[in-house]
Amino acid sequence: MLVRDAMSTVILTIGPAHTLRQAARLMSARRVGSAVVLDPDTCGLGILTERDILNAIGDGMSPDEEPAHAHTTTDVVFAAPEWTLEEAATAMVRGGFRHLVVLEDQHPVGVVSVRDIIGCWTRGRLHVPAEQAAIV
Repeated sequence: MLVRDAMSTVILTIGPAHTLRQAARLMSARRVGSAVVLDPDTCGLGILTERDILNAIGDGMSPDEEPAHAHTTTDVVFAAPEWTLEEAATAMVRGGFRHLVVLEDQHPVGVVSVRDIIGCWTRGRLHVPAEQAAIV
């Protein structure tokens, strides 16, 4: 199975000046664990995850004042839609992260998470109908 089969094509995109609270609200509303951060000034692409927000708040930072760019990972490892899920999982383990931005022709086309990969592997091994696996 390939990354394109598992990835979410619903990409939450925010700017670097969004506060952590704004990012968290958007992530919660869209039921996603990460946001792609686009910085038009640097033409950069980064990722902000729920773990980044949790760590910042745990360190005593104000979610209403702290900007997303201060917690964005900019040294991003990207996946390609044609990668296997094993290749994506290996990249995640090596990098110690749970989300990969999927790029095609230098543009983000999706995000694949550990949950996405496990869901595909579980459905494939247990023959769980997709409707039930979506609950996992």
